[in-house]
Amino acid sequence: MAVLIGIPALLALGLAVWDGAADLDPRRTLLPGVALDLRTANTDRGPIEYDLYGTEGPVVLSVHAGLGGADQGRLFASLLQDDGYRILSPSRPGYLGTPLSSGQTLDEQADLLAALLDELGIDRVGVFGVSAGSPVAYAFAARHPERVWGLVSIGGVSLPDPGASPTSSVQTAFMNAIGQKLAKLTASVSLESIISGTLDETSTFTESQKAERSDHIMRTKDVRLFFEAMFDATFPYEKRMPGTDNDSLQTREMAIPFDRITAPTLILHGKQDGDVPFEHGENAAARIPGAQHHWMPDEDHLGFWLSPRAEEPQRIIREFLREHASRR
Repeated sequence: MAVLIGIPALLALGLAVWDGAADLDPRRTLLPGVALDLRTANTDRGPIEYDLYGTEGPVVLSVHAGLGGADQGRLFASLLQDDGYRILSPSRPGYLGTPLSSGQTLDEQADLLAALLDELGIDRVGVFGVSAGSPVAYAFAARHPERVWGLVSIGGVSLPDPGASPTSSVQTAFMNAIGQKLAKLTASVSLESIISGTLDETSTFTESQKAERSDHIMRTKDVRLFFEAMFDATFPYEKRMPGTDNDSLQTREMAIPFDRITAPTLILHGKQDGDVPFEHGENAAARIPGAQHHWMPDEDHLGFWLSPRAEEPQRIIREFLREHASRR
């Protein structure tokens, strides 16, 4: 009995003592050739942290997803970095170095992004919105149509969720302490376990489909490195949870004026998305005037980056942005 009690106690003590620290160096490298240079702009709407990659060319504004930040935005849009764009990746309010006080509602966050463009002397942008960041991308395009030359949404939230609620105090405490250490320890021992758990959340795949996707991620070096970087860009939880919780609150009565979006728009969504159901993509494509869409029949929430078929949707987005950037 003493052994049975003592071993778990020692494990818990070990996790408590191990700092499991996340790398928050503002100039850290996310992937080979993908590095951050985080700064803070003090706009008239409040402070906002951002990364700006590149020195010339049209600007693409990357609006990150939940549990993210400027690092996640930079990572998700990194496929565009060799296409001649500057990539602007801000941390939305409540994420990393941007306080929640800089903007809680979709409109406030959209206006904060416009204020950031003003501060940086950027006139117009292409917008690259992902998942829980897409409502802010839509709101920005609707409120500031003159600032947007093109809009892309990948797996974007577009429908209200009256039952959405922030994480409980127990969940938050677990994620802030032992939970995130345990997740990082598990990843170091068995990345495949983390991939499997992720697919449980992001897909409606069958067991055989999950096994196939997991095998692809593990065996394809570039894809595995991307997954590891994406996983690392969720830590520390406590610097990302205020924004994630606020995203949930904002979706309760979300009413996006899609009819006011005038920029050329492309909606991409996986039909096997287990995180943001496919009807969100259908809704946005139907309600935005003139919107184009590309449906991915066999993809989940992260298939755009992690699928063995990712090259095709990535090519479609590249061509769409290239076409409309040339018409700026």
